[in-house]
Amino acid sequence: MSATVFGGTSAQALDEETITEAYVYLLGRALVIRQEHIDLEETGAAYNTIKYNPLGSADFVNPNFDVAYLEAWFAVDDKTPVVLEVPEIGGRYYTAQIIDEWGEVIANINERSFRSKPFGKFFLVKPGSKVVPPADAGRIELHSSKAKMLARVELKGDPEGAVRLQKAFQVSVTGTPEIESAVALSMFDNNGLIGVEIFERAEAILASALDVAPNAARMQQQVRAVVAHVASGKDGRAAVDSLLRDKVIPEFKVFATTKAADYRNHWLGGGSSGNYGANYRLRTMVSLMGIWANTGEEAVYFGAFRDANERPLDGSKSYVIHFPADGLPDSVVNAYWSIILVSVPDYRVVPNALKRYNFNNQSALQNDPDGSLKIAIGPRPVLGVPESNWLPSAEGKPFSLTFRTYVPKEVVQREWAPPPVRGADDLS
Repeated sequence: MSATVFGGTSAQALDEETITEAYVYLLGRALVIRQEHIDLEETGAAYNTIKYNPLGSADFVNPNFDVAYLEAWFAVDDKTPVVLEVPEIGGRYYTAQIIDEWGEVIANINERSFRSKPFGKFFLVKPGSKVVPPADAGRIELHSSKAKMLARVELKGDPEGAVRLQKAFQVSVTGTPEIESAVALSMFDNNGLIGVEIFERAEAILASALDVAPNAARMQQQVRAVVAHVASGKDGRAAVDSLLRDKVIPEFKVFATTKAADYRNHWLGGGSSGNYGANYRLRTMVSLMGIWANTGEEAVYFGAFRDANERPLDGSKSYVIHFPADGLPDSVVNAYWSIILVSVPDYRVVPNALKRYNFNNQSALQNDPDGSLKIAIGPRPVLGVPESNWLPSAEGKPFSLTFRTYVPKEVVQREWAPPPVRGADDLS
């Protein structure tokens, strides 16, 4: 980064690094606010009301089609908790993931993370609330007055059974909590992101939810320093906006797809997410590209944006991922794995005539005679790969791949990654 370029006294002057850090930090919260607006603007949506997503649908980035989803925004106050009831589930993966307003996981209710109470009734309360739950209910203290729940029930070849369990999750409230509306924010897309306007709403953004990150106080002070500069006059505002548009935002997009996590076999990921400590850059990247990521004990994610030759993935071209017989994806998970193709830069599913968007361990994939597994990606089937193993892409459109490992084995976080995405022409 360059030396000081934004004027003021030596104590007040800002440099590009300060502005960049403040922006990336604040963007992480803005992305969650954006999702809150999107979720609550749906017909029939309301706080403390479960949305039982129909199978094969999920209106957020990088959805998971291997599960029956249900989601809700919880809102509580000092005297009014939310009551969540989780059914007893056996023989298939499930979790009720509760996430704070900065994207940090508060809890996963399941037999792994909540072994002393993996199902039943739970009281979700505001921090410091004096509400005492009944003896049969577990108390979960949120980080602020709101939280998001994203619950998953594995289909596991039995979609009807998964839906029955999905509908058995219930939410109620014991009164009428005072609920503040989501922070007013200029809506933005992933292509342009939000510019200097984010700092004009910074105080409302910061006041809306506690950040549990250990460096939150320092980062919020940097945000306020930029706010003061933006408010100093037209020149200050214009200088910050120009820096954001010309440099900070483009460089963050590159960082998000190449440097935000480990890079193995041309896949980004492999580390833990869901709880980020001081790594606000990773937290913001996750909320941009796959909001509501879970903790590493529950899932480890990998994203591919480039092929084995470091060329961006192109929907007009054909690719193959080749898993060796002694390295099949089933061997690295205790629950299940999946791979999905999504568009860039909005990370949504790509429509195709087959309505085939992902593969997982329940898919009818055909192994090669030597026991290995090939997955083809492209606008049409790939020669030498069974058509059942083909994920369609959209001609002329960029895309990325997300590979999920649920309840991963230790090797996944330590060293494993999916094989590289190789151009089909490179294999001939």
